[in-house]
Amino acid sequence: MANRIKPAANPRMSMVSPKGDCVDSLRYPDIADLMSRLHFSPGDGRIWLGDQRMLLVHTGSVGVMRRELIDSLGIDAARGLLTRMGYNSGARDAELARKVRPDSSITEMFAVGPQLHMLEGMTVVEPVRLEIDVEKGHYYGEFVWKNCAEDEEHVRIYGIGAEPVCWTQIGYASGYTSVFMGRPIVYREVECRALGQSQCRIVGKPVEEWGDEAADDLRFMQAQSFTQGLSAAAVKRDVKPDASVALLGDTRPPTPTAFGDDNMVGASPGFNAVCHMIRRVANTRATVLFLGESGVGKEVCARTLHRISACSDGPFVAVNCAAIPEALVESELFGVERGGFTDATHSRAGRFERADGGTLFLDEIGVLSLTAQGKLLRALQEGEIERIGDTQTRRVNVRVIAATNLDLKDEIRAGRFREDLYFRLNVFPIRVPSLRERREDLPVLLNHMLHKYRERHARDVTGFTGRALDALLNYGWPGNIREMENLVERGVILAPDGGAIDIGHLFTSGETIDAQMFGLGTNGSLMPSGSLLDQQAAGDGEAERVVRKVNDLLMGASGEIDPTSLDDIETALLKSAVQRAQGNLSAAARTLGITRPQLVYRLKSRGLRV
Repeated sequence: MANRIKPAANPRMSMVSPKGDCVDSLRYPDIADLMSRLHFSPGDGRIWLGDQRMLLVHTGSVGVMRRELIDSLGIDAARGLLTRMGYNSGARDAELARKVRPDSSITEMFAVGPQLHMLEGMTVVEPVRLEIDVEKGHYYGEFVWKNCAEDEEHVRIYGIGAEPVCWTQIGYASGYTSVFMGRPIVYREVECRALGQSQCRIVGKPVEEWGDEAADDLRFMQAQSFTQGLSAAAVKRDVKPDASVALLGDTRPPTPTAFGDDNMVGASPGFNAVCHMIRRVANTRATVLFLGESGVGKEVCARTLHRISACSDGPFVAVNCAAIPEALVESELFGVERGGFTDATHSRAGRFERADGGTLFLDEIGVLSLTAQGKLLRALQEGEIERIGDTQTRRVNVRVIAATNLDLKDEIRAGRFREDLYFRLNVFPIRVPSLRERREDLPVLLNHMLHKYRERHARDVTGFTGRALDALLNYGWPGNIREMENLVERGVILAPDGGAIDIGHLFTSGETIDAQMFGLGTNGSLMPSGSLLDQQAAGDGEAERVVRKVNDLLMGASGEIDPTSLDDIETALLKSAVQRAQGNLSAAARTLGITRPQLVYRLKSRGLRV
């Protein structure tokens, strides 16, 4: 594996900007901006990197943990666990990149990852070749690692071996670059000191560009064998031919929903926890209750549970309880005999009978009426149903899976849900995390949906702009994956052919984002904004006018410039600093390089609220 890729001949860092310009550089940007984000707080036992809590850990203790994992779980399971741990760490660091250097070039922003990797004590990162075009989704990265702590510990314990061992760091690089690019990027270690070589060398590319070559590496991103980790390209033999996949470049038609049950993709801790729970309960007969917000994919999880269970050969019958009128609940669930009620001209089996030998999925169980709940409880307890108008009792062998976005305990206290039914359903609850809790999975989801709607609408859209990715990463996603589908489809429709989806193509229905971003003002100059949407909506606001005038003065713009007073400029700076510090006057004062009393005096003198 170590000789499959030929390293670049030029040892200098070859950088390709979003416009395709190539720049050579040997130096990283100054690291002072990153150092300023690192805070030690021994008084309360915390270390902070930005808003992320960090730890100082002995490398020897990490080596002991690594040995314990390998000896107890096996080398493959240990490698997968450490790779996914590194992926999560890299994804979190990627959130800092554009916040720390919002007005820098794309390559300087990206350098935050390698520099943080060195600052965190993992290794020395020397760039060999770097090509980045976020809007077109093009990425190629080649780096050399020296003084790597991970392989030092592995070699100390196990000696020289036959496989690369920088598993956590490979995961880190993949997680960082995937979130930065907004699409799945996978690195492979093509040289490693654990192989007896002088240094470690890694190469990173989009998942689909690796083809079958990276199949072995990709499997370590899978928490369970029934998931696809970062990609759904590897179709299993038992998957139906029309199953959708999550990678660009696959020519099969996409499915109409976000994911088929064979396409559970992700690498976030929340996603992996759900997968572990599903695997544990799959081969039992226990009733499962999926909990979570609307749109998080509870039915996808239910279908996956059925597919890997002992009753997978049986039918999977889904019922949306909210869509059945109360008067028809009994007939829909249990069936009806001819003449059982008016207009019942023929006998019909209910959902329980249709699911016999398989799985019955009861979605939105929390909205059933109390009468319907009582009838359902009896069927669950006795394993028997009786059609309307029939005198015969029928036994059914059904695995029941339920789902709700309501807090059933609150519903019980409000008298809207039966407590005995709750205890009957709540045998094995699984909470599916919201999209806000699994942001590491956003690149995979966005990549899949971009491909899906490009094909559906026959649009030549290349990807997402940098500020669109910033907005998507900082958005609250109240509608979760269902809302993401809508936004990406809207962006594909509005974006120009041959261009990228920008922020203005996505948030057109009153969605609110709150992120510190930079964008182009009306005169083409770069300007900061708490929300680019707010900036667009208030294009003639006081702050923008002041910034535009200052930019015109500093940049030597030709023509007559509207008069601008120093008092207006200072007022705009004061407001911006306080807003950026979220009302923390001490932090705002530090930003402006003055004391807190001086800031308070200036605010009061202008009639601004303190």
